[in-house]
Formats: sequence, C-alpha cells, structure tokens
Amino acid sequence: MNTARYIERRIASGLLLLLAVSLLSFSLSALAPGSFLDEMKLNPQISPETFTALRAQYGLDQPIALRYAHWLRAALHGDLGFSFAYNAPVSSLIWNRCSNTLLLTGTATFLVWLLAVPLGILSAAKGGWLDRICSFGSSLLLSVPEIVIALALLAFVVRSGRLPIGGMASLNAEDFSLTQRIRDTVLHLVVPAAALVLAALPIVLRHTRTAMAEVLQAPFIKAATGHGIFRARLLLRHALPAAASPLISLFGFSIAGLLSASLLIEVITGWPGLGPLFLESIFARDFQVVIAVVMVSSALLVVGNLMSDLLLYAVDPRIRLE
Repeated sequence: MNTARYIERRIASGLLLLLAVSLLSFSLSALAPGSFLDEMKLNPQISPETFTALRAQYGLDQPIALRYAHWLRAALHGDLGFSFAYNAPVSSLIWNRCSNTLLLTGTATFLVWLLAVPLGILSAAKGGWLDRICSFGSSLLLSVPEIVIALALLAFVVRSGRLPIGGMASLNAEDFSLTQRIRDTVLHLVVPAAALVLAALPIVLRHTRTAMAEVLQAPFIKAATGHGIFRARLLLRHALPAAASPLISLFGFSIAGLLSASLLIEVITGWPGLGPLFLESIFARDFQVVIAVVMVSSALLVVGNLMSDLLLYAVDPRIRLE
C-alpha cells in the first residue's frame, strides 16, 4: 500500500508539473506578437474577409483562457492542433520526430552509462595514472561547450569522409535490404550520438568516481578488505550497491540533460528529431507545434525522473521507510 501511495504521489506531481508547463507555454506563445496567419496579409490574393474567417476558424480571435481550455480538452484526447507551416496535424509531426529523438537520446544514455560507470569505479579504486587521465579528460570536456564538440566532430567527419552527415538515411535507402537500412541508420547516428556522449560522459564519470571514493573509505569496506574478500567482488557486490543511490538520482537528471542537449545537437548535425522541428516552428511562428514540442519534451523528462524515483525507491530502504 505504501508503494502504491508513493507511485501515485510521484505521478500526481508529474501531472501537475505538465499542467503548469502547458499553461506557461501556451500563455507565452499567445502573448508573442504575430502568428503564422499574419503572413497572409502580405499576400494580395487573400482578402481581409478570408483572413478574418481563418482567424475565427482556428480560434485566434478568442480570449487566451478560452483558447487554452479548448486546447487542453483536445490535447487530453490526443489532438495537439494543426500545423499551418506543414499543413498537417501536429500529432503526426510530433510522433515521427519524437521517435528519432528517443533513438538518439536512448543510444547516448546507454553509451554514457556503459562507459562512465566502469571508468568511475576503476578511477576510484585504482587511482594513479588512470585517475589522473580521467580527471583531466573530464575537466577538458566539461570546459568545452556542446556546440564546439559537435562542430569539431562534424569537421573531422567531413575531412575523413568515412561517415554520412545529415539526416538518418541515405538518398537511396529505399532500395536497401533490412540489414543495410539498419547499418545505414547506425552510421548516420554515430556523429550526433558521439557528440551527446562526449558532452554527458564527464558529468556521470565524476559523480560515479566521487560516490565510489566515498564508499571505499567506509568502515564496512575496510572490514571486508581485512577479511580478504576478492577485490572485484568487493567493488561490485559491496561498494557499488552502497554507491548506487546518488547514481540513480543522477540518472533522471542525465536523461533531462541529454534530452535538452539533443535538441541542439540535432540542429547542428541535421538529425531529424524534435530539435529542427522546434526551431523551424519558432521561425515560422507555428506556435501549435512549438507548444507540442515543449509538452512532449517535458513529458519525457517527467517519465525519466519517475523512472529514477522508482529505481531509487526499490534499492534504497531509507526512501521506503520515509
């Protein structure tokens, strides 16, 4: 029963957060000057009566509160509005781009934790030259902005010519077999995923190293060492579970950081995710798409933090006692 109440509280707080984000984003977009329909005024073939009728058709002549209520009611049924710039329902645009962003972010998250956790454990346990190399490398990567990392990777790939740039498929991908399509997608994924990994790796590495270093100084670890427990077993069976709580908390934040960074990386590398769609919609003043991208991104962040909270609840008895 306590577990159910904990899950219900976390879900309720996430829904309230999404409601606040939707209200804020809708209000800011409504207060922004102009709309996509305003560009029609420059077209002499469109009469003022047609322009007024279009504003009434899409509810742009109504008060903000009423428009928000209509949008929220439709959004709860899966209708996120209509895109003027793309002349298509927003839902279809979002879900296609969202799957691409999830592929990129999920791949980068897996690689970051796959590399950072073993390196952090070894750096804390062994010290010496490995620890110095990891510290110097993480400090160097932390000092370099994400955009510089992405541009440097792009410059290297352009010079080498060994990897494709832009998009997620080649022009003749329709003629490929299933295996060739998967390989082609993986090759297009290398550059944006590598940029995200290099941007997020030092943060997770440093937290892992710090958490493990603190645990290795604990009395129970010293006692276990005195009993002659094998070093690898000591690290993996005793030290790592004790250091898991701060790392699990970091997991939700890492997903949030990778997702926000992926929007920028997608624009730079040409990966067809939510990032380019968001930027193009802002320039086109297609605010229905802008609001939808903000809401989907916020929902993904809430889901990531919920996963982190549930994992922390499962492994940390202190959370269950509270």
